Amino acid sequence: MKISDGFDARRLRPKAHRDWRSRLVLMFAALLALLGMLLLLAGAASLIGHPTALGELNASPAGATLVLVSGLLVCWLGVWMWRRRRRLMRKPFGLNMAPHLMKKHD
Repeated sequence: MKISDGFDARRLRPKAHRDWRSRLVLMFAALLALLGMLLLLAGAASLIGHPTALGELNASPAGATLVLVSGLLVCWLGVWMWRRRRRLMRKPFGLNMAPHLMKKHD
C-alpha cells in the first residue's frame, strides 16, 4: 500500500490530557458540591426549626424549601461535573483512528 505524501503518523497519536485544566475543573466541582451541601444543610436546619442560618432568606418555610432545593441542585451539579471529569481523565488512550479502519481480528 502506498503512503501518500500528506500522511503524518503523529496525527494518529492521542494528545495527553492537560493535568492543570482537569485539576482546576475537579477543584471547582468539589467547591460546588461543598456549597451545595452547605445550602442543603442550611435549608434543612431552617425547616426543622432553626431559621437563623441565612437570616431573612429562609425565615419562612417557602424560602427554606427554596434554599433546600437550590442546595440539592448545586450539589448534584458539582457531583456530576466531578464524575464526568474523572471519567475523562481515566479514559484509556488509543489511536485516533476510526474503528472500522483498524485491522480485523476474526
